[in-house]
Amino acid sequence: MISTNGHRLAFHVTPGHLPAIVLDAGGGLDSSYWKNLVPVLAGDTGSEIITYDRAGMGASDEVPGPWKVQDAVSDLAAGLRQLGVTHDVVLVSHSEAGEIATSFVNDHPGVVAGAVLVDASLPDFYTPGELSRVIAANQAQIATLAKQPSTRQTRQLLAVAQDYGPAHQAYHQMTWPQDVPAIAIESAKTPFDTSPADARLWRDAQAAFVSHAANRRLVVAANSSHDVPIDRPDVVVKAIQDMIAEVGRT
Repeated sequence: MISTNGHRLAFHVTPGHLPAIVLDAGGGLDSSYWKNLVPVLAGDTGSEIITYDRAGMGASDEVPGPWKVQDAVSDLAAGLRQLGVTHDVVLVSHSEAGEIATSFVNDHPGVVAGAVLVDASLPDFYTPGELSRVIAANQAQIATLAKQPSTRQTRQLLAVAQDYGPAHQAYHQMTWPQDVPAIAIESAKTPFDTSPADARLWRDAQAAFVSHAANRRLVVAANSSHDVPIDRPDVVVKAIQDMIAEVGRT
């Protein structure tokens, strides 16, 4: 457990050499999401493996108020700093954690050597039209959640929903640093397997991301849902191995 800004966060460490592999799960998920991948990665790479529970998830403390990506970035930075991991990180970010990764690499230059973005939420997806559509579509779900008994899960979902519009308007303007290599893994179905228009925009955002720099590439995980680490762990492991080879071992 590490302490930062008045709350505690659970970090789980498998010892090994650098580069350290930091696994960050998607929205509503905790470190247990990676339980099957951790021993595989540790055995295959020999790297230090770090997973953690974001605030309000798993064994970490809840923090009241709206979810803010800046707070999540601060928590991750504090955890890595207290663990002595200040450079040579390969950051593996799934879904919503792509937003944390994008802010982290901008706010903490020199820490992340390379990234694997697993069907990640990327800035190009949140066009004004798409953002308006998503907000409108979520209104009924938010109203239903607000009427349900208060649990950690419902509180977390409502916290994410509170500033969703302004937060993603700002996120749409963000860019990934040119000097940090990245592999983007796109699932076969995307998170929007029942909405062809949304799925197309999601794929377009992945393609746009990798087109912005020569040190990025796209991998499509065939026969996978949005949960690529569950459906196609082999694709994730291979991408991590490739990124480690690219950034080099220290």
